Amino acid sequence: MNLAESIYKVSRLYPDKIGVICGKDRFTYREFASRIYKLAEALRNQGLTKGDRVAIIHQNCHYFLEAYYATAFLGIILCPINYRLSARELAFILKDTGAKVIIAQPQFSQLVRDGLDRAEASIDVFWTSKGVIPKDGISIEDLMRPLKGNVIDANADGDDIAQLYYTSGTTGRQKGVMLTHMNVAYHALGTIAELKMSDEDIWIHVAPMFHLADAWATWATTWIGGTHVMVPEFEPKAVMALMEGERVTLTNMIPTMLNLMVNDSDIVKYDFSSLRLMLSGGAPIAPEVVKKIMDAFGCDYVQTYGMTETSPYLTMSILKDYLKSYPENEQFKYKAATGRPVIFVQLKVLRDDGSEVNWDDKEVGEIVVKGDSVTPGYWNLPEETEKSIKDGWLHTGDLAVVDSQGYVNIVDRKKDMIVTGGENVYSTEVENVLYEHPAILEAAVIGVPDEKWGEAVHAGVVLKEGMSVSEKEIIEFCKQNLARYKAPKSVSFLPSLPKTGSGKIFKKALRDEYLK
Repeated sequence: MNLAESIYKVSRLYPDKIGVICGKDRFTYREFASRIYKLAEALRNQGLTKGDRVAIIHQNCHYFLEAYYATAFLGIILCPINYRLSARELAFILKDTGAKVIIAQPQFSQLVRDGLDRAEASIDVFWTSKGVIPKDGISIEDLMRPLKGNVIDANADGDDIAQLYYTSGTTGRQKGVMLTHMNVAYHALGTIAELKMSDEDIWIHVAPMFHLADAWATWATTWIGGTHVMVPEFEPKAVMALMEGERVTLTNMIPTMLNLMVNDSDIVKYDFSSLRLMLSGGAPIAPEVVKKIMDAFGCDYVQTYGMTETSPYLTMSILKDYLKSYPENEQFKYKAATGRPVIFVQLKVLRDDGSEVNWDDKEVGEIVVKGDSVTPGYWNLPEETEKSIKDGWLHTGDLAVVDSQGYVNIVDRKKDMIVTGGENVYSTEVENVLYEHPAILEAAVIGVPDEKWGEAVHAGVVLKEGMSVSEKEIIEFCKQNLARYKAPKSVSFLPSLPKTGSGKIFKKALRDEYLK
């Protein structure tokens, strides 16, 4: 099985259907497939062959979709790169992958030049704009224009690597996660089944496509003949207007995006009646935010859990179905419920001795997984691969409990758990309470060194516009809703929380700033 199969299928079955909407551009699937074939031919004409690496630095756009498919045809490994990286980080990835070509958006020309200088590499850059491109640059449109799209399909095997995704570096050195054609294809087909996707679905790409919170939908949406709607960058009002105008039926957004949308006073002006599913994943989400999401969008809310290494989803649940498992007065006891394992993975929660925890919503263990959507390992890092994947099981580093219904509830990342005075404090539990405070827009909790307790709980918060509250009031609020040892000992008031390029809250940066 390889990823090129889906574009063959959709261009035959839905040739005249609008498949891609990107700004003023609207492509039928016949037109979309033609552009993919021409791009594949252009890349082949530049001497690229199966197994070569091509990097892409781009906002969400039809060019990104085309690059995903053109490289799949040729058996080339695509390396989606976070365009918010520094030149130093970019240079590392270019050297680590040995990329031969960069497909880039002209607005990132300075980053590309600086990255190439630092990498001391001679790499061809193909610019995507239909208008002005950097001086002396090579235009992809110029390369594609004279071609007929004569593609020689490399017939990539399911075990061939399709993409390399570099982790955001929250734990140190960036690691290239290898995903095979089989990994990505099985995940796409599994999510189609889990979410009951059909050719009537319209997916809006809001989360960045260099990140798997959104990129997985490239394959699933195309496979069933759905429609892609592209959003170059997140701006709440623009996204809501596009969701209404294009009658979007489902999407996935990371919690920080959803939090900003549901706290935008203009949300009540938009019509979301076409929306049937709103998914969220990529980071923990507070129950208070979930309540607002359900009220604002009026559709089924799907909580997901996964990671880059798993293509990404491991568990999901439609919240209304989950809540049926509990008495009405306990409906929001679920903390950060993420659901039951999806059909294409095996998942266990293990104690330190390797035995499985009880299904009692009390015992904490580490999530381990295996299945056809799970990575074979890390690029150029055999030792890291051996450390993370043992006997075929990927150790995720995420801590969870399992309730009596088999729903997995994430407690914390192992690295984010705080040990204060010998007691374990899970940062997500404290954050959930902070989000209940009416003055707080965003919150992140970390452990900081403390001579007496070993570690102390510290909160970084962003207040809602026009609101004020003191450190003492926040700490007291937490003590009223948590065991006293779990309440923050200190609070920082920040204009914004540090984020990774994919929009996740970047706790390492928050911790580093505190330690200064």
